[in-house]
Amino acid sequence: MSAAPTLDLDKIDFAEKDVRPVVIAGPCSAESEEQMMFTAIALKQAGIRVLRAGAWKPRTKPGCFEGYGEQALKWIVKAARCCGMLSATEVATAAHVYAALGAGIDVLWIGARTTANPFAMQEVADTLRACSRNVPVLVKNPVSPDLELWIGALERLNKAGMTRLMAVHRGFSSYGEHNYRNSPIWRVPIELHRRLPDLPVLCDPSHIAGRSETVGHVAQQAMDMGFDGLMVECHCCPSVALSDARQQLTPQELEELLRSLKLRKRPDPSSADIMALRSEIDRIDDRLLALLVERMNVSDEIGRHKLREGMAVVQHERYNDLMDRRAVQAEDAGLNPDFVRSLIATIHEESVRRQLGIVNNG
Repeated sequence: MSAAPTLDLDKIDFAEKDVRPVVIAGPCSAESEEQMMFTAIALKQAGIRVLRAGAWKPRTKPGCFEGYGEQALKWIVKAARCCGMLSATEVATAAHVYAALGAGIDVLWIGARTTANPFAMQEVADTLRACSRNVPVLVKNPVSPDLELWIGALERLNKAGMTRLMAVHRGFSSYGEHNYRNSPIWRVPIELHRRLPDLPVLCDPSHIAGRSETVGHVAQQAMDMGFDGLMVECHCCPSVALSDARQQLTPQELEELLRSLKLRKRPDPSSADIMALRSEIDRIDDRLLALLVERMNVSDEIGRHKLREGMAVVQHERYNDLMDRRAVQAEDAGLNPDFVRSLIATIHEESVRRQLGIVNNG
């Protein structure tokens, strides 16, 4: 892992880090002036300070609703200003940036597809530099769990003079049927926070959940893990929404969700109890590392034996048996079998790498 980059982060005036949770909410798409106004009024009553809505919608296939563009920007700004809120929208090109800032949008966000494209990110960063506007910019994670792409997008903006940055975790695309629309893979935003501890990180539970009835569950998970806030899709009448109808809450449902959230105190690192338990974890980790060294030494001996006997490095039957037995042991011990399979697979991959080096260099 490379060294943590340094981002020059100014105080973000619409979301100070000691105000938790920060909540940004609004419809997936701005569909009409009336829709934006009705939604904004209800969200204002719920205590929301930043109104979000998409003007341009990056759709997977052509022919779907792709937003009303610059016309939608006027609806977003008008609704926000009438309700004393700040306005936010997604941008992906230089033209989007110029149009959004020209219309008076206060906060910009970068979507997952744009974050994943360094050329598009550089275009947006260069345009913001040319505009000489240090506006708040929210950067969603890329579609794949690539932390370097995410950090790279943030760095491009920061080098262009954008210091009011926040990250938004919206989950990652995965193939097949799953419990969520986008897999959360929480370890990625956790690692982002470790490397950029001063960067506020929000969670987008709408895009992770994909279903309105599970948005609250994901939001609570984010709060339990110490996220700074939420970015939630809300529509005055989700059933008629032109995009992402399934995952949008009504403003009333959002208000109920926020009232039900349990906010956890951030742990006090100086607590004697925490320090004692962490010391115990450190001792266990030391033993785990020593056992890994011992296991790899035995694996190396097996590699030398395979070299002498002319045997293939990978023995599929042995590997399958190993995985099956460890999964059963894990379940009997009260551990998650999938976690143990993943752990064994990682250890086995390193063993194979070492044995291949022995065989190829023998």
